[in-house]
Amino acid sequence: MVTALATKGWARFEYDAGVASWAEAAKGAALARMAEPAHRAQWLQCGGTWFVGVDTLPNDTSGDVAGSGPLTGPGYDAARDLYGDLPLHSGQVSVTWPGYPLPRKGEGEGAFRYRQRRDAAHVDGLLAVGDARARMLKERHAYILGLPLTRASACASPLVVWERSHEIMRAAFSAAFRGIPAGDWGEVDLTEIYKAARQEVFDRCTRIELPVQPGEASLVHRLALHGVAPWQEGAVAGPEGRMIAYFRPEFSGHGDDWLTAP
Repeated sequence: MVTALATKGWARFEYDAGVASWAEAAKGAALARMAEPAHRAQWLQCGGTWFVGVDTLPNDTSGDVAGSGPLTGPGYDAARDLYGDLPLHSGQVSVTWPGYPLPRKGEGEGAFRYRQRRDAAHVDGLLAVGDARARMLKERHAYILGLPLTRASACASPLVVWERSHEIMRAAFSAAFRGIPAGDWGEVDLTEIYKAARQEVFDRCTRIELPVQPGEASLVHRLALHGVAPWQEGAVAGPEGRMIAYFRPEFSGHGDDWLTAP
């Protein structure tokens, strides 16, 4: 699986009883946090069809949530084998329901079409900065670990990854940062380079859907272009929706790991 992540930019891990037990505990904790008015006001988007849920899961740095014990499992083990035992942040809880996507508040027509037709494809950590919404590297994630919390149809807004896109992105960003100290990368405007690299990915890379069920896991390379597919007609999930917890721990310091690590 480590080889798959390095070559394809993604890996999927089969059912593990310990991960399933963790997911059940995390689901209860996530639903309680999602019911809080402040979280709903901040994160319920796209006409009520998507709960974005950044930092929603009340876990500690080991992944323990609601007495589940530390996070374990083959997906997390593979990530640690590659990138070390980085402390976990409060997990994102991404939830979609039938009808996703409707337009997000403040989203223009072009951006909404991109969400519909290109799954809102992006590389994590490149944030839109200032009035010009310039794309800059503000979060240097090591990996993206997805842990489903509810059962849902394969076509219920699965995670989408463009296979081998991480190497196209690595080449583009390496060129953009050439000669610039790694500590200063966060001040470089990557907007045009990023747009061009995304188009190259769409032209050259295969779009892969990664549906997963509780007890399974997905691991995505930090540089891979990825997104969320629209909810397809006939897709089924419980009233809680299609719910996935994501962990994206960051590299420590401001070295060049974001570009050079596997």
